[in-house]
Amino acid sequence: MKHTSIRELHIRTSELVREAAEGNIIVIERRGEPVAELRPITPRSRLTTAQKAQIFASMKKLWARMPPAADSTAILEDDRNR
Repeated sequence: MKHTSIRELHIRTSELVREAAEGNIIVIERRGEPVAELRPITPRSRLTTAQKAQIFASMKKLWARMPPAADSTAILEDDRNR
């Protein structure tokens, strides 16, 4: 963990962001007191092909239970008339 001042952050922003992107945590201090951290973003977990296929299969089951496609205007009018 690296410590740096707000002034250094201002002067060396690109370098410090590059260090954070490489996995380092940089503590930003104001007058010697920690006020913030610059850290890498945790990558989003990606779905595997098998997980995507499972989701799609469950969606197909859901779609099969839905009524046939209808005119959206008619659906809205029916809803308003309730």
